[in-house]
Amino acid sequence: MKRLLLCLTAVLFTGSAYAETTVRSCDREVSFDTPPRAAVSNDVNLTEMMLVLGLRDRMVGYTGISGWKTLNEEMRSGIAELPELSARYPSKEVLIGADADFYFAGWNYGMKVGGEVTPETLAPFGIKVYELTESCIHVGGKPKVSMDDMYADLLNLGKIFGVEDTAHDLVAAYKLELDRITAPLQHAEPVRVFVYDSGEDKPFTAGRYAMPTALIEAAGGVNVLDGFEKSWARIDWETVIDSDPEVVVIVNYGNVTAEEKRDFMRSNPALAGIDAVRNDRFVTLDYVEATPGPRNIGAVRKLVEAFAGE
Repeated sequence: MKRLLLCLTAVLFTGSAYAETTVRSCDREVSFDTPPRAAVSNDVNLTEMMLVLGLRDRMVGYTGISGWKTLNEEMRSGIAELPELSARYPSKEVLIGADADFYFAGWNYGMKVGGEVTPETLAPFGIKVYELTESCIHVGGKPKVSMDDMYADLLNLGKIFGVEDTAHDLVAAYKLELDRITAPLQHAEPVRVFVYDSGEDKPFTAGRYAMPTALIEAAGGVNVLDGFEKSWARIDWETVIDSDPEVVVIVNYGNVTAEEKRDFMRSNPALAGIDAVRNDRFVTLDYVEATPGPRNIGAVRKLVEAFAGE
């Protein structure tokens, strides 16, 4: 009965304005006759994409936030009326029990390759999945990460939910702001940057396909692990030392604070010779800034200022 009411609401909402639409989701084509009315998003950054497009009233909940991250006041307000269906990755039963008709997630952002929750396992229950573009490297080849990955997700969500004008205006505004922020960097020498997410024995970091690489490049830097053919993955400290980064970007989330991560690098004798450690050049990005989403433009601004020593 609930699904029937949602479908009737979708018909009333769309009238004749919504034509069947098809979007590319990683290596799949996903088609929609009507916009989703019972959507679930996973993780803080994907949920913010939904909110910035004004889609809260099309959602029945979100997953995968409180198990790892904390929310700022703005985000808490944005989802105040929505239930968190699962503190970490949801089970198939959680999504079915919410009577969801759409799941916005990614590989290692709410889904695992070969796991219980995938587009294939959800399809028999009428739950369509749109996959975060950055994460597509886990299920096939894709170009190196760029800001266009984030823009593509917003534009595709706009098509799926019938809010294309909102999505286009938002992306256009982001591009204009990014151009304004980065205009002075045209002839600057790229700054060598290492992304430190977590880990002491072996650091977990961003490779060629992870969003920080795009943010760093937009801000006039170069990820010292640009040749690391991974998204988010572990590497050895020897490789970091050999690359001698001038700046370390710390991703802030979880139980280990950004200050504790800085202290670890500062106090480790093996890392003492790294340019960034010698000169105490660290910059912190919150998880929601370092992963694809609306806060990426502000993250680039923060990096530009840090690279310039401001």
